[in-house]
Amino acid sequence: MRTVKLFIAMSLDGYIADPSGQIDFLESIEIVEEDKVYDDFIQSIDTVVLGSTTYKQIIDVLSPDDYPYKNMTSYVLSSQADLEAKNNVVIVQEPICDLVARLKNSNGGDIWIVGGASIINPLIEANAIDDYELTIMPYLLGQGIPLFTEKSRQIPLELHSTVSRNGMIHTKYSKKTM
Repeated sequence: MRTVKLFIAMSLDGYIADPSGQIDFLESIEIVEEDKVYDDFIQSIDTVVLGSTTYKQIIDVLSPDDYPYKNMTSYVLSSQADLEAKNNVVIVQEPICDLVARLKNSNGGDIWIVGGASIINPLIEANAIDDYELTIMPYLLGQGIPLFTEKSRQIPLELHSTVSRNGMIHTKYSKKTM
């Protein structure tokens, strides 16, 4: 069975974007140490899942000339019929938990839940994420789009690693087996 992974950066106070959805704070870090956390993570991934806002931010702002996941299958949740689909991009309208359950039970590599919060939080609530790889940025946004929202239950996790590079803290947790 495939592993569902959340790999995302957040501010120290828990936000993944500012109130307008911008992620400029992620580019504020001066890179002085080699950091291979992303390179190591991406090796097992062949499928990405993201919402239409995150997808549009990637293709319009962050990487308009070179879709970074072109060698993987991307599933973009959207009700917009006119959304531009790049190579290997599938636009879907099914509920996120149904999509991820279907993908998890199919053949392939690991599944990366890219974002945004409207995609992530229903999966957390359903306990459908196997691994949480969070990068804590040395930045306080004060307000914005939170990574975690209120949940109806607790989900115990097990810490696997913590690495500090360039002022960022990379953590890796997995669902705790009972």
